[in-house]
Amino acid sequence: MREVTVLGAGLAGSECAWQLAKRGIKVKLWEMKPEKMSPAHTSPYFGELVCSNSLRSDELSNAVGLLKAEMRSLGSLIMDSADKHRVAAGGALAVDREGFARYITEQLEQNENVEIIRREALDIPEGELVIATGPLSSDAIAEKIAALCPDSDLHFYDAVAPIVTLESVDMDSAFFASRYDKGTADYVNCPMDKEEYLAFVKELVAAKEAPVHGFDDGGVFEGCMPVEVMARRGVDTLRYGPMKPVGLIDPRTGRENYAVVQLRRDNADGTIYNIVGFQTHLTWGEQKRVFSMIPALKNAEFVRYGVMHRNTYLNSPKLLDRYYRLRSEPRISFAGQMTGVEGYVESAASGMLVGIETAARVLGLESVDFPQETAIGALGLYISGGSVGDFQPMNINFGIIKPLEYRVKGKRNKNAEISKRSLEIIEKLKDREVLKL
Repeated sequence: MREVTVLGAGLAGSECAWQLAKRGIKVKLWEMKPEKMSPAHTSPYFGELVCSNSLRSDELSNAVGLLKAEMRSLGSLIMDSADKHRVAAGGALAVDREGFARYITEQLEQNENVEIIRREALDIPEGELVIATGPLSSDAIAEKIAALCPDSDLHFYDAVAPIVTLESVDMDSAFFASRYDKGTADYVNCPMDKEEYLAFVKELVAAKEAPVHGFDDGGVFEGCMPVEVMARRGVDTLRYGPMKPVGLIDPRTGRENYAVVQLRRDNADGTIYNIVGFQTHLTWGEQKRVFSMIPALKNAEFVRYGVMHRNTYLNSPKLLDRYYRLRSEPRISFAGQMTGVEGYVESAASGMLVGIETAARVLGLESVDFPQETAIGALGLYISGGSVGDFQPMNINFGIIKPLEYRVKGKRNKNAEISKRSLEIIEKLKDREVLKL
């Protein structure tokens, strides 16, 4: 019987299950929510976004924009939902979290090839298996994974940004704009002068953190660095990071401010906004006290405070091949952030590749072997051996995609040319039998 078990219905597991099911393969999709929730999840829906509602740039001069374009071309469920539930965010693709996750859940629930099992997986099932339980895997399944993968004890921690209501933001102290006037004016910008900024950084550095077992600053992946950890690195670190004022002209003065905190829409109605780049593990009381020092947020209503949670990933170059299969037991594949791909889009893309290549194997068809010229292929090749030195999680970037064999003047032009080549290759690969299904 052509059947595959998928553990976990996050972005990677949902995309993987979809790719298998659309090719006529029966899928048993396990998801422990809502019977059991991780520390960072609150919704019963599949594909829940935790850290941010942004899927980042949608432009082909950006590597993640290319990856999304490849996924759209290959029939991604995650991208279909993202496009249907887009909210305004300048040149980025941001979504209404609840609508996005609900649609993914409904599509899988309605698919006749998908059997959904709503309980925690306590063991490693027999047969063809994809493990996509994520960096917040329950202790029970994490122990089983550790037994399969003796090098899986690497870990770091992720931080989640707070969300405030728009009506509680003091718009007399803020303004709508997108950086460099790119796209529409979708961000609420909360400026600070030098005195306000220095006072804010001083309190942020001294603020009390919530206890997180085993946490140390060196174990945090740079892409989700808590704002208080950044502040400890130097008084101006935030002004070159999430509080950079560059490209944001204050309409009240006609010039850039000393520092700017940005808020990004978090739902389709535009009633709640997340504080961009302000992942944190301060205590909730300290978040309220310190973040309220931002003039525009002096009376802010926090509908969600930031939280800190564990993230675990595999030493994938030793353990996995380019198809994300366990070298020691190829019936088992992994997908998602636990493989070392970092980011929502990258996690979904890994699930897509695993779904397509697992379907090819189960159906006895030729593998696609996505090449390094494509973003989806470059990720698989990076995690399976393309890294140098100690393996670290990686966002998609043009540095891991095979370079052009000719010179193109200008970085944006070069990146656009790489994207054009990649999408042309994807179109040619669609002649493969498994991609016709």
